[in-house]
Amino acid sequence: MNSFPVYDSRLSASHLGAFLQECYQLNDPIHCRILKTGISHSYLLNDGVNKRIFRLYSFNWRTKLEIEEELRLLNLLKDNGAPVSYPIADAQGNFIQEISAPEGLRYGVLFSFAEGQKIRIFTDEISFNVGAAMARFHKITQELALKRVTYNTDTLLFAPLQWAKTFFATDSETMTFVESTTYALASKFKEISRTNVRVGTVHLDIWYDNMHIDTNGNITLFDFDFCGNGWQCLDLAYFNVQLFNIEPDPEEYRRKLNRFFEGYETITKISDEEKGFIPYLAVSIWFFYLGIQCQRFDDWGNLFISEDYFKRFIAIIQKWCIHHQLFE
Repeated sequence: MNSFPVYDSRLSASHLGAFLQECYQLNDPIHCRILKTGISHSYLLNDGVNKRIFRLYSFNWRTKLEIEEELRLLNLLKDNGAPVSYPIADAQGNFIQEISAPEGLRYGVLFSFAEGQKIRIFTDEISFNVGAAMARFHKITQELALKRVTYNTDTLLFAPLQWAKTFFATDSETMTFVESTTYALASKFKEISRTNVRVGTVHLDIWYDNMHIDTNGNITLFDFDFCGNGWQCLDLAYFNVQLFNIEPDPEEYRRKLNRFFEGYETITKISDEEKGFIPYLAVSIWFFYLGIQCQRFDDWGNLFISEDYFKRFIAIIQKWCIHHQLFE
């Protein structure tokens, strides 16, 4: 019987562990298990001495060049003392493994393990430390250009709008809001000046799920899968979005946000123009990730995408716009 083609598979953890043990000459015995599935799959390896993370990129998600550029960024950050999980070379000096999966060629990278744990609700101190960690990342990568996506009007706004239109009713009030706001943001972005708004590398996914915090409050960032080029205050806006989503108490939200900015500005300053654009950039980030959810419907977004989800998702953005008095 012929095998039926697939578009996504989960590789056996035990067999993958044996493969990686040989590639990286790890101690015996090796324990390997799936840690997280999603757009890509993460496996936890433990050889009794060290823990490591193996990320297996989904088929046709990132090109080899895009992954090489991500690793170039991480090695640069590591060499400059930034708190990041970094790639580990195999016994032959290779950072990228090529694995023939049922759906086709997939790439994988072994990363150092970030000590500590995920903490969903930040204290004031953690907010401060996250700000400082982000600023160190931005200071090292200001004006750095990667051969990866550039986050701009097209990638943040118009491409997500087209993806959303393929899944949700185009004549609904919700979609009308998305479309009108997309064009309003595109017009606003024309006002952004390179003079007072820094450009360089952005992470675009710095939140509690992509960092570990140790008992001393030290932050280690990981999962740079969405790294690219753009206005660095996009990362500031992203943190703002996540804090807004997680912290329901308005006073707690404002205080923790202020502590985050204070931590950031112990390393490098945020211009008044950057601060003014953060509320608008935040909306574009919401739209961008809505587009990603639609783009990856087949293997990830189908767990939750529906018209009801769309309405609730956009309701949060509308609440944000009212809170910041945008587009009035």
